[in-house]
Amino acid sequence: MTIEQLPVSFNDEQALEEFMTRPGEALCHELSTLSGDLMILGVGGKMGPTLARLAKRAAPDKRVIGVARFSDLAVKEKLENWGIETITADLLDRNAVAALPEVENIVFMAGRKFGTSGASHLTWAMNSYVPALVAERFSKSRVVAFSTGCVYPYVSVLHQGATEDVPAVPPPGDYANSCLGRERMFEYFSHLHQTPGRLIRLNYAIDMRYGVLHDVAGKVLKGEPLDLSMGHVNVIWQGDANTNVLRSFLHCTTPASPLNVSGPETVSIRALAAEFGRLFGKKPVLEGVEKEFAWLVNTNQALRLFGYPRVTLPNMITWVADWVSKGKKTLGKATHYEVRDGAY
Repeated sequence: MTIEQLPVSFNDEQALEEFMTRPGEALCHELSTLSGDLMILGVGGKMGPTLARLAKRAAPDKRVIGVARFSDLAVKEKLENWGIETITADLLDRNAVAALPEVENIVFMAGRKFGTSGASHLTWAMNSYVPALVAERFSKSRVVAFSTGCVYPYVSVLHQGATEDVPAVPPPGDYANSCLGRERMFEYFSHLHQTPGRLIRLNYAIDMRYGVLHDVAGKVLKGEPLDLSMGHVNVIWQGDANTNVLRSFLHCTTPASPLNVSGPETVSIRALAAEFGRLFGKKPVLEGVEKEFAWLVNTNQALRLFGYPRVTLPNMITWVADWVSKGKKTLGKATHYEVRDGAY
């Protein structure tokens, strides 16, 4: 078995997205055995465009349809240039959801996190009401729905994170609790209609332009204080996360069941800061003390299904350090991983 030679760095966004959407043999084989086309609801976010392109490259003979409001028309144009069909629709509109084509495989990515404080009604509508509309409309499809590790309670940083068997009882906050509402809607309709599905409890996907590593690296480079109170996280390369989501269609259950997706390590924020400091020649400015509990997931089930991630944590750190130090494009969307009170 040959070992894949990973890039040393990325010159620009085009090179980054080309590598991120380069499918592996397992994904190509599994999608070739999957009946039906794919439709991605909420395709316009951070992960959606590359997930759609990855699916199209892995299964070029399938229709891949991306649905979003497309407030940024450049995203719509990019998707179409990649061979992905697009539909402009507001998923809060029951009639718009009803008008979507019948497709056998649905990836649900729509949701709302930031801006929750002060607009909790919209957060609950996006995270709980829209899933009910979609689950009812696509009761005859397979549905793989993005969720979050935030549906778990905080767990000890010493015990490898929450498994899927840990009861989902999130700490206070509209975001985490409305995401649990999302899961409950998909579970309800899966029980009602025997809809196969998976609920992807994702913890912190990253690429060079956003994510926990980007946030930590940026603060170290600028000499800004770094809060250690949420002192441990899980991270996964966005390309690996998208690959696992698409491979989950071959592992749907009836009723729908959760699946943790992230990297296998419990990552210390202090250690990350120290490594970025070494790479930048900077001394990190650290504040606070690590708490004994954090939002962490155990990914053993995903590791059994999909194997270890293609991209390792050291690879990610090196790439992010290079990207950030050269002042390349950022999405300007902090993860706020350090927030412990659920107020986003």
